[in-house]
Amino acid sequence: MSKLELIATATFGLEAIVAQEVKDLGYSQMTVENGKVTFTADEKAICRANLWLRTADRIRLKVGEFNAVTFDELFEKTKALPWPDLLPADAAFPVDGKSIQSTLFSISDCQAIVKKAVVESMKKRYRTEWFKEKGPLHRIEVALLKDVATLTIDTSGAGLHKRGYRIANSEAPLKETLAAALILVARWHPEITLIDPFCGSGTIPIEAAMIGQNLAPGMNRTFVSEQWPSIPREYWREARKETHDRANYDQKLDLTGTDISIASIEIARKNAVEAGVDQLVHFQVRPLAELSSNKKYGKVICNPPYGERLGSLKEAEKLYKEMGKLFENLDTWSYYILSASENFEALFDKKASKRRKLYHGNIKVHYYQYFGSRPPRR
Repeated sequence: MSKLELIATATFGLEAIVAQEVKDLGYSQMTVENGKVTFTADEKAICRANLWLRTADRIRLKVGEFNAVTFDELFEKTKALPWPDLLPADAAFPVDGKSIQSTLFSISDCQAIVKKAVVESMKKRYRTEWFKEKGPLHRIEVALLKDVATLTIDTSGAGLHKRGYRIANSEAPLKETLAAALILVARWHPEITLIDPFCGSGTIPIEAAMIGQNLAPGMNRTFVSEQWPSIPREYWREARKETHDRANYDQKLDLTGTDISIASIEIARKNAVEAGVDQLVHFQVRPLAELSSNKKYGKVICNPPYGERLGSLKEAEKLYKEMGKLFENLDTWSYYILSASENFEALFDKKASKRRKLYHGNIKVHYYQYFGSRPPRR
């Protein structure tokens, strides 16, 4: 079984979490850089990484990497890569591109040159002048960063945040990958009560339910590389069997999602049904003022409204002040709050135990972490 270099792309700030997930899957040879985790593995890892990584954006197969400051260099070095070993004769292979701080800044020209180079490489193996591209999709990307070109093929298809359970969204939905990251950073585990008082379409409680029962996030969706002849179908069968073997369907959980919006709670319940966790999460229409629990210890993990518009910003600031007072009712609990406000701690009237810079889409946010009392050892 040949060794491959795979890249798990990551949202800025989540690289260390993605790296830990890769390590937990059993792949320890890795390099962590801004926006990606590169690791060495075999073909089976393409299947397992797509099925199991909760916080990565997608999985790319790295074909080659080299310096390129001229179009001739880009063409010749791309042509020399083993494309015929990876692409079948009928493969559809569109080329995407991006360029950052590089001499070759014209993305469209780079895409065209890479496409031509791949075609020239394929001609030698398949002895044809024309490729119909009607077969399985192998989407190529040429990424230039400071004159270093990295050529990859996307193995995921739709981004890994597309779990397959979200049939509808509330306003400003939280990406599933980011929601999973918030839970992992909070070190939540199945024995701990969890409440999200701004649950919206239910993403945080649903992701917690999947983590709690060790349900693979990709078990109910398909991936573009499932159609690749280079990956035996048996590998995918084995990987999908593993998702069912490792699931802990008997694990009891105490998860609650509340929201003031009736429509949002209806959406959350539908999404939970699609995810197969509707029996594990209690969703309820409830205003923040009624936040309470009879449990002495637990975690609040939430993504309250940011209020990016001027009018909404004042409302958001008022909400943060209200949160600071109400959360005192759960004084032994831990709180984990995602906010775009740089003044959140002052408004909440308490300095965070820890904060982490992340990105929610293109919005820079901070994950404010307040550590509560440690439960007694059982």
